[in-house]
Amino acid sequence: MNQDLSITALILQASLVVQLVMAGLVLTSLASWTVIFGKVFGLKRVRNSNEEFEREFWSGRSLTELNTAVTSKTDTAPMERIFASGMREFLKLREKRLDAGAQLDGARRAMRASFQRELDVIESNLSFLASVASVSPYVGLFGTVWGIMHAFVGLSNMTQVTLATVAPGIAEALVATAIGLFAAIPAVVAYNRFARDIDRIAIQLETFIEEFSNILQRNAGVNATTTIAGGGAGPR
Repeated sequence: MNQDLSITALILQASLVVQLVMAGLVLTSLASWTVIFGKVFGLKRVRNSNEEFEREFWSGRSLTELNTAVTSKTDTAPMERIFASGMREFLKLREKRLDAGAQLDGARRAMRASFQRELDVIESNLSFLASVASVSPYVGLFGTVWGIMHAFVGLSNMTQVTLATVAPGIAEALVATAIGLFAAIPAVVAYNRFARDIDRIAIQLETFIEEFSNILQRNAGVNATTTIAGGGAGPR
C-alpha cells in the first residue's frame, strides 16, 4: 500500500513524545525569530542614535550646553547616557573643588559603570540565541532517537519486515532532527552577526569614553562657574 510520507502526515503519525519535541522546537524557533527581528531593529536604532549624538558632540558646542540638551531629552542613546553620567559626576566633583585628577577619575569611573550597564542591555537575549543554537540540534536528535526506538519496538511484533514498513517510522523520527536544525541554524548565524555588531558598538563607546576623558582632562580644575568647553571638530 502506498503511504503518505508528506511532512504533515509524518508529524501527525509520530509518537506523542516526538510530537512534543517537535512542538517545543517550533515554539523555540518562533521565539528565536522574534528575538532576531527585535535585535536587528534594536541594534540599528542604537547605531543611528549613537552616530547622531557623536556628530553633535563634535559640532563645536560647549559641553555645558550639550549636557543640558541631553538631560532634557526623554529618549536618549547609549552614548548620550554615558556622556551624561560622566558630566554629572565631573560637575559634582568640580563643585566640591577636588583636584583635577580626582575629577577626571570620578568621571571616568562613572562612564565605565554606565558603559557596562548599556552593554548589558544591548547584549540582552543574546544568550538565548546561543542556547537555541547549541541545544536545539540535540533536542531534535533526542526526538529522532526516541522515534526510531519506538518504530523498531513496533516492528518487533511483525513477522516480515520490509523497507516499506521501516521507512515511515524512521522518516517520522528524522523530522525532529530537521526541525531542530531549522531552529538552530538561524540562531547560529544571527548570534555571530549580532556579536560582531555589538563588539563594534562597544569599541565605539570605549573610544568615545577615551576622547571625552581627554576633553575633561583639559577642563579639570577650572573654576566651577566656567562653562566647560567642548572638543570642537573631532576626528570624525
